Parts: sequence; structure tokens; C-alpha cells
Amino acid sequence: MEQNKRVVIAEDHTLLRQSLRTVLEGGAGLRIVAEAADGFEAIRSVEKHRPDLLLLDLSMPKLNGISVIKEVKRRNPQVKVLVLTIHDTEDYVRAVFESGADGYCMKDAEIGELLDAVKHILAGKTYLSPKIADRVLSGLLTPNSDPGRHPWEKLSQREKEILKLIAEGYKSGEIGDLLCISTRTVEKHRSNIMKKLDIHNIASLTAYAMEKGLPVSAAA
Repeated sequence: MEQNKRVVIAEDHTLLRQSLRTVLEGGAGLRIVAEAADGFEAIRSVEKHRPDLLLLDLSMPKLNGISVIKEVKRRNPQVKVLVLTIHDTEDYVRAVFESGADGYCMKDAEIGELLDAVKHILAGKTYLSPKIADRVLSGLLTPNSDPGRHPWEKLSQREKEILKLIAEGYKSGEIGDLLCISTRTVEKHRSNIMKKLDIHNIASLTAYAMEKGLPVSAAA
């Protein structure tokens, strides 16, 4: 692996973030130029440092990993993105690669696998964890003929972002500020979310968000 490649680590758990730094610096000779604890900070760090690789936890506070990937690739398409996650379902894998990511690695992978994934991606290849490759490959190659058959699948990515922030206790104005959209637009999305899910109170929305694996934390 080429030495001194620049990496941003985006992971909200401090201990894991520090462990990843140790592994990548010591085991691969990579240079960690920044660490980020939430989705917005990840985007800002990539914009500031222009790394070769973004190592990204999929379940990030404030802005989820899928949205981070899309924004990073829109602004800096040359930056490689390796997702590190606990999620092992076809839906997540499909969403990650459709968003423009270069690799998908499980959090319970051995250190050697993580380093192998980094090596592949920095060499211009894609990477999918062998643990889930066989199980999801057929699904990834088969178009989803009915993407709206379940309520969750009816939500747009923006609606899922807003659902997460609603569940965390943010008000419409605060959500608008975080996502750089108007309060009126947030309210429209909120209404659409409730209609699509047939859920009409915040407590039930929060429970639904947690059931679907969205990382929900208290608003600052």
C-alpha cells in the first residue's frame, strides 16, 4: 500500500475512532488528517483536507452516512469512501453503492480485512465484505421491481434524514438550519412522512426510527 495516503475517519464513538487511527497509521502507514464525530463534521473535514480516503460509519449523528456519501462525492468525486458498519442487509448495501461509495466493510471484520479493503479502494477497486457478498450479490444484480411496497421504502432519503432529526427532538426551524432548507419545506416533509408511514405523533415516529436502525440521540 502506498505510504502517506491521507485519510479522514468519521465515527461517532471516540474509542473506536481512536482504535481505527492506531490501526491505519500503524498497520498501513496512512496519515490521518482529521476525525469527525457526526455527518456534517465529516463533510466539512473532507472539504477542508481533501483526503484520499474517507472511512465512514454509516450510522452517524445529525446527518446519516448515505447523505454524507452523496455530498462528499458531489463536492469531491475523487475522494474514495469506505463504509464501516454493523448493517449487513441488502437494502443497506444497495443504498451505499448507489450513493457512490467505493467499499463496504463490516465492523466485526478482522484488522487484516479492513486493511485489505483500504488497499483495494486506494488502488481504484471496489470492495464488499466477503461475509455478506454471497448473500447480497444476487439482490444487487436484480432491480427492485416494487420499491414502494413497504412504507419505509416509500420514504425519500431526505425524508429519512428529517425523520431521524425529528426523532432526536429537533424542531422544524432547527432541522431547516441543519439541512439548509426552509422551515416550510421541513413541515411539508414532516407531513409527507406521517402520511406515508401512517404515523401521526412524535413518540411513534421516534419508535419507528429506532426500529429501522436510525441512530437516535438527544438534540444538543
